[in-house]
Amino acid sequence: MKVLILPDEQAAMQRAADIVARTVTATPDAVLGLATGGTMLPLYEALAQRHREDGLSFTKTTSFNLDEYIGLAPDHPCSYHSYMQEAFFRHVDIDPARAHLPKGDAPDPQAASLEYEALIAAAGGIDLQLLGIGQNGHIGFNEPTASLGSRTRVKTLTTSTRRANQRYFASFEDTPRYAITMGVATILASRACVLLATGDAKADAVMRMVEGPLSAACPASALQLHASATVILDKAAAGALTFTDYYENVHPGGRDSAFD
Repeated sequence: MKVLILPDEQAAMQRAADIVARTVTATPDAVLGLATGGTMLPLYEALAQRHREDGLSFTKTTSFNLDEYIGLAPDHPCSYHSYMQEAFFRHVDIDPARAHLPKGDAPDPQAASLEYEALIAAAGGIDLQLLGIGQNGHIGFNEPTASLGSRTRVKTLTTSTRRANQRYFASFEDTPRYAITMGVATILASRACVLLATGDAKADAVMRMVEGPLSAACPASALQLHASATVILDKAAAGALTFTDYYENVHPGGRDSAFD
């Protein structure tokens, strides 16, 4: 993994935005894998600002989101369809027909999962996959013990994940128990991955992902196998890493390399 440690959340977020913007500028018809969650909100805000002020365009870009709750219609205020619309899509020029999310309200979620995986393949695969990381080490909704060879499918959410997401719902009981998610193997098939993590609450998960054993107990550790995985951290999220000095020597100031 390429581990980039930035001074604070703002710097880390801007570094991730740089990579997305560079990808879309170099390849206007790039296929982006998108993520949700609180960590991504300032990133999408930064990309929208670059669209407004710098002319960054997404008109030819195709996107696939990692996941969606089962049982929520696209217009449900807590759906990831709604999240993406409010956080990003309505602020940029992406073609709605090119912006894809799993169908959480599909009558047959498993069939919808297979269709989504096929749609990604038909688009030529994902060029750049954005990722966050859960405190239990999940990526997408691939919870601990998830198969590292998994493809898009239905997953049961852990109690810890539901409690972390409870703040978006009226009660814990209202928090969905199931989701459609890209699998670990689907994520690993992307040509490049960028994982953004900020805050000390993510420090233990980051340490297990980067320096721990490759294990289904920490699904994010599968990124150790990826040929082009970049992990962007602020100082707090990097706080539990053992080899911080080495990462900072290789990528001083969060640059791609010491030779930049």
